[in-house]
Amino acid sequence: MDETHKTSGSKFLVVTLLNVVITIAEFIGGLVSGSLGLLSDALHNLQDTVSIIIAYIADLISGKKNDAAKTFGYKRAEIIAAFVNASVLIVITVFMVVESINRLGSPQKIDGKLMMIVAIVGLVANFISMLILFSGTKNNLNIRATFLHMLSDTLSSVGVVIASVFVTLFNWTWVDPVITIVIAIWLLKEAFDVIKESTNILMESSPEIDLEEVQSALLEIPEIVGIHHVHIWMIDENYCILDAHINVQKNLNLSELDEIYSRVGDLLKEKFNISHVTLQAECDRGLDKPLIE
Repeated sequence: MDETHKTSGSKFLVVTLLNVVITIAEFIGGLVSGSLGLLSDALHNLQDTVSIIIAYIADLISGKKNDAAKTFGYKRAEIIAAFVNASVLIVITVFMVVESINRLGSPQKIDGKLMMIVAIVGLVANFISMLILFSGTKNNLNIRATFLHMLSDTLSSVGVVIASVFVTLFNWTWVDPVITIVIAIWLLKEAFDVIKESTNILMESSPEIDLEEVQSALLEIPEIVGIHHVHIWMIDENYCILDAHINVQKNLNLSELDEIYSRVGDLLKEKFNISHVTLQAECDRGLDKPLIE
């Protein structure tokens, strides 16, 4: 296991332990105080614990080297985990909205002070978990999806703390489900973004790269006179692959083709961050073909 996966593994372990403690505290606090917000937060944290374990297992699998069974490697294990975790988050969020609407129709007595104490403990622990995972959110969709769970719990805890203030001071029990609904709506948007991105990768959709610009860049190499049959896709959010046929000038020898391949690979990596390039050189065949076919 490399250092990157050791580091992420230790992060997942710490966050898992924190979530177990939070979940137990909020379940007990929610039942005793009567707070829907605390119970929703506890349910969230319970699911988050499972999500973190899934994310950690996917992180371990993605670190395996390419082999005969998986020639592209195991990197997409993390994309699958991100998709699953974001999907589950949507289901739980919808459940929270439904329960909140039901609670608005039949308000219940809430122990505001107990609600506040437990919510503050949960807020601190969730915030720590969020900070632990934050550094990996930009380059790892799996950690980003797990971070979203932590962020959702942190926001939920903030909402519960705010609601507990109104319950304690004014006995406004309706604030508890209303804040839960507001947070849930925001979370739905974030979760859908992760699902959209992970689905695009799993469906081998093209990344946000202008293929016309790629074509123009390659045609600036004098020996290349055409490019067609282009395929471009992502293995994960950081590893992009391009496969294409290029038409080259006639009478080039093999060593000259090697040099062209190297120049193309360097150019695409530097300008478009394409990690792996596979080219098939042709003379006249396919010269009249479109870029995508």
